[in-house]
Formats: sequence, C-alpha cells, structure tokens
Amino acid sequence: MIIKKKKNLEIFLEKVPSHPNPKVELEQYSTSSLIASDLMWNAFNIGDIHNKRILDLGCGTGIFSIASNLLDSKYSLGIDIDDESIKSAIVTSKQLNLKNIKFISEDIKHILEIIDSEFVFKKKFPCLLNINTVIQNPPFGSQKKSKKSADRDFIEFAMKISPVVYSFHMKSTEKFVIEYFSEFGGELTHKFSYNFPIANIYNFHSKESKDVKVTAFRFEKINK
Repeated sequence: MIIKKKKNLEIFLEKVPSHPNPKVELEQYSTSSLIASDLMWNAFNIGDIHNKRILDLGCGTGIFSIASNLLDSKYSLGIDIDDESIKSAIVTSKQLNLKNIKFISEDIKHILEIIDSEFVFKKKFPCLLNINTVIQNPPFGSQKKSKKSADRDFIEFAMKISPVVYSFHMKSTEKFVIEYFSEFGGELTHKFSYNFPIANIYNFHSKESKDVKVTAFRFEKINK
C-alpha cells in the first residue's frame, strides 16, 4: 500500500492508537496524525523516505514508522522501551497489512553501551545497520530531572546510526539542540514548527488539553 496524497496519509495515521497505558516516567505523549503526516510528507518530498531504511526511535505505538512504510520506505523499524506500545504497533501494522516493517522493545541506553564496539553491535543489532533516516520524538524532560538528559541519549544514538535525523524538541531549547547535535557532526538544514497537543492523561494535568510549541529539526551529518 503506497500513499500518494498527504490528506490520505493523515487519514490512515488516525488508525494508529494512542499509548494503551501511558507511563508518566516515560513521558508518553502521542503525536497527532496531523503533525505526523505533515512532518513525514515534508521528509518524503525532501527525499528522506522513499526507498530508504527508516528508524523510528522511541516509536511509541509506531506512527512515524507506519507513516514511512505507507510512503514506500525500503524498510521501517520502530524501537521503544515500552512493551505495551510495541505490541500495539505490531497489531496496527498487521491490521494495515504492512510489509517490511518491524518493531522491537529495547532501551537505547543498552544499545549505546555497545554501539562503538563494531563486532558486538553488528552481531546483536543487524537491523540497525545502514539506516538512512531517523525520526524521533524524545522525552522533553519536563517531569523528572533524571529525564532531562534523555534527549541527549536520543541525539547521540541517532547521529551514530544515521546521516539524516528528524528530531522533535521544545521550541525553547532550540539553541541547546543545535549546539548538541553539532557536537556529533550534525548540521541543521530544516525546521518545522508545531503546536503539539498534550492531552490530559496524567493525574497532575489540570486542563483537558494544552498545546506546547515544539520544533522538528532536520540535521545532516557532516564530516569534521
């Protein structure tokens, strides 16, 4: 199944469910089909999706990996630490009868520990070889101090895996994000701004929902 229109992509992505049991410590906020379809359509038009090997890092229920598959990626892989989200993503991909897509439950911290050991890394994670594009929406780190370094792990991981990275971050952290990506050879090429809806899913939420300003950055790895 190949999607040819952006609106059709959004309609299909509406079938991707939210996190079945969102965990506050993981900051699991689902990306809307509107935002996901817009970013992925832009990435497709730039040339980062069609016939490419895509990694959806911190994939949740798989909205970006499923979108890339619908846009004719060569291979789509979703990784998330949460087993429940992975199971949901697998169910959805089967319901849509998607091919060349895979979801695995894994902590990226564990992969980072061996990523520089080429032999061990290739043996344990052959599915991560030759990734062309990473799409990620890492935790914003707004609830726990321990989570404020989570986005750094995502950035390091993505830049070591792929020459092209799309990464969501709070708009207010733009300066830090650009500087940190540059430490791993990342050069900013595009920015996409969104009002990201945060639904009332945790007991500390006082409003039904609110929007936060986020930016999806596109970085390319350059040789230093």
